[in-house]
Amino acid sequence: MSRTDPTRPLPSAGGPASGPAGGPAGEVLLQASGLSKSFGDLQVLRSIDLTVRKGEVVVLIGPSGSGKTTVLRSLNGLEVPDGGRIEFAGGPDLDFSTPLRRRDRFALRDRSAMVFQQHNLFPHKTVLENVIEGPVQVQKVPKDRAVAEAQALLDRVGLLAKRDVYPHQLSGGQQQRVGIVRALALAPSLLLFDEPTSALDPELVGDVLTVIKELADEGWTMVVVTHELSFARAAADEVLFMDGGVIVERSGPREMFTNPQHERTRQFLDRILNPLHEDD
Repeated sequence: MSRTDPTRPLPSAGGPASGPAGGPAGEVLLQASGLSKSFGDLQVLRSIDLTVRKGEVVVLIGPSGSGKTTVLRSLNGLEVPDGGRIEFAGGPDLDFSTPLRRRDRFALRDRSAMVFQQHNLFPHKTVLENVIEGPVQVQKVPKDRAVAEAQALLDRVGLLAKRDVYPHQLSGGQQQRVGIVRALALAPSLLLFDEPTSALDPELVGDVLTVIKELADEGWTMVVVTHELSFARAAADEVLFMDGGVIVERSGPREMFTNPQHERTRQFLDRILNPLHEDD
C-alpha cells in the first residue's frame, strides 16, 4: 500500500500479528551483509552482517566508538558504506561496491526513519508543524490528512495539548517523544533509534522508553542503539554486542545478559552493571 493511499490506516493501527510494516511478522525485512566503512585511516565497520525480521526488535550494545551509530546511519542512507550490501524486502537492494546514486540514498530513507540522540526538531516550527513536515513536504501527503494523522499520534503519546507550542517550551523528554512521533508520521518499514535517552535527565528516561516499548509490543520493526540494558532485556528479540567495528556476539537477551559467551562481552556488561567494581 503506498504512503499516499487514502485508505491507509494510521500508524497506530499496527499490531504484532502483521506489524505496521505490512506482511506477516517474522518475514525478513532487511538483510545487510559485509558492511564496511572507514573515515580516513579509521575503519569503523568491518564486515557487518545483520538480519532484521518484520516485527522484530534488534538492540545494538557496545562501548562508544564501536560502530553502532554508523550501522544505523548506513541503514538510513545518512552514511554510505565503502562495501557490502543492504537489501530491503520490496527494495531497494544496494551493492556498495559500485557508486551509490543520490536516488538510492533516498530510497533507503523511504523505508526507514531515524530518532536521534538530540531531538533535531526545527526550533522555528510548532510541534504539529515539525511532525507534518516530512509527510507533506517529502511524501506529498495532503496536509489535512497529515494533520489528522499527526494529531492522532501526538494524542497517543500524551502530547496533543502541546501541538501549537515550540520545542523550547517542552522538556527534553517531551521533545524526544515528538521526535518519535515525527518518525512514526512517515509510516516507515523500519524505525531506527540512536541512543534515544542519552541526552535526557534520568527522571525523563522512563517516559521515552515506555513509548518505545509500547511500539515494540505493537509490532513495529526496530533497530535500537542503547546503553539502557533493562530496556534491551524487556524489548529485544536479539541483542548484538559490537566492539572495534565488528559484531562480537549476538543472542537473545536472556542469553546475552545471563550467560555471555565472549570474554569481551562479559567485561563490557560487568562494567555497565557494576560501575563501582574494582579489579583485584
